[in-house]
Amino acid sequence: MNADEEREFREFVAARSRSLLHTAYLLTGDWEQGRDLLQTALASTARRWSRLRDRQQPETYVRRAIYHAQVDRFRLLSWGKETVTDTLPDSSGQAADWADTVVQRQDIMAALRRLPKRQRAVIVLRYFEDLPDPEIAAILGVAQGTVRSQTHKALASLRAAFAEAEPSATTSSSASGRGVIA
Repeated sequence: MNADEEREFREFVAARSRSLLHTAYLLTGDWEQGRDLLQTALASTARRWSRLRDRQQPETYVRRAIYHAQVDRFRLLSWGKETVTDTLPDSSGQAADWADTVVQRQDIMAALRRLPKRQRAVIVLRYFEDLPDPEIAAILGVAQGTVRSQTHKALASLRAAFAEAEPSATTSSSASGRGVIA
């Protein structure tokens, strides 16, 4: 990599690393694992920076590298680290608003972690990164129809998870026209 390419790469990392770290965190569910994932993807991108054809869209390349690094990491992990239970943990009844927000965020992250890797990636890229179907398809290397079907399946799983977790909350919010997950 020559000096100009190195400068371009450093500018790219400085400008986009926060957003990319957020994506990596949402894919892994852990800040430290997200940082490791982003570092792996950026190292891979740095090695190929001079050969990138489309220098105007390196973020798509890095997001694809993050996704593929997560898939590789997921394959290496054993399933023995997860604990399966028949009951969900109790949620506090009358907690403060801020506490409710924290609990809700933890519930969402737990539900995301239970999704298969491709469904989780589609949900993160669409709803957290606000990317359109064609860009998601390019990042994941799949057809747009696959993106839509994986989104449908993931949302159905998330709805079912939240319906099981709090049946009284979903029925009262559904009656008012406001669902838990759109």
